[in-house]
Amino acid sequence: TLAFPKPGLFNLPGAERVGELTVADIGIPEDLVPPTSAGLITESRAREMLPVRPMVANKGSFGRVMVVAGSVNYVGAAYLASSGAVRVGAGLVTLAIPGSLLPILAAKLAEVTYLPLPETGEGTVAATAVKQITSNLENYRVLLVGCGLGEGQGVKLLVKSLVQMRKENLPQMVLDADALNALSNVPNWWREFDRQAILTPHPGEMARLAGTSVDEIQKDRIDICRGLASEWHKVIVLKGAYTVVAGPDGRCQVSPVANPGLASAGTGDVLAGVIAGLVSQGLPLFEAACLGVHLHGAAGEMVKSELGDAGMTASDLLMALPKTLKRLKGK
Repeated sequence: TLAFPKPGLFNLPGAERVGELTVADIGIPEDLVPPTSAGLITESRAREMLPVRPMVANKGSFGRVMVVAGSVNYVGAAYLASSGAVRVGAGLVTLAIPGSLLPILAAKLAEVTYLPLPETGEGTVAATAVKQITSNLENYRVLLVGCGLGEGQGVKLLVKSLVQMRKENLPQMVLDADALNALSNVPNWWREFDRQAILTPHPGEMARLAGTSVDEIQKDRIDICRGLASEWHKVIVLKGAYTVVAGPDGRCQVSPVANPGLASAGTGDVLAGVIAGLVSQGLPLFEAACLGVHLHGAAGEMVKSELGDAGMTASDLLMALPKTLKRLKGK
């Protein structure tokens, strides 16, 4: 394709008919392209976004992440999300989980600290947990909410309370999975949630948030994602083949990766943790989302080259993430 990649090459059904894509330079100056035009998240662009890691750093230099995640049915989601943040270089990660899950996760995950939360009889976080969460948020740079929380009434009330927080010096927020499902039950939820944040929906969650169908979302992923990011004043990461990242200012970037190996349970939890870990290191929300999508996709491609695209698990991505970062830095 000439000059620039075209949206139809990354929207279905056209995307399935693209073989090897080459973008041929025909001399059009980049400064003639509107800054709000959609572009590809290339390796060179991702390299420019990498956070600085000074030699004299300590763990506080790379930020603190609090991850509110997990329930009795989705223990692994909490593990994958917090591990994703650790593996991209967050300084400290605290996992806030239903108290009964602490022995399971502490035996598996030694690198994080823990905040046990009150829970319901169904093994999900209770709505009253908002008190413990908010009272422990000081010095945290980012709050990730949603991975594996479940969909009980307590979770819905907890999420609503968290997005309506009005305290000063609140951390940046990344919302995924069940936090998004909880939001979708609140009419005009974006008016209740007026702070900047990153949302990481898959097409089904995006459809629920927007009050439409998955088919409508998938018909025009780029323009729909960009329009809703502007309307909701949020950075949106619309997951799937050729993940789309859109910001409230009209910027939009598309991942060139379509890897069926990533279409398995838990990979989205890793991505949410990766993005939160990058926000903790001081990256602006849009850049953190773009770099996170690139690292996640590149790690998936690395695992695919070694194992193939069937049988790849979300846990396989965790060890590939530091290797992907190392390769991106050219070291």
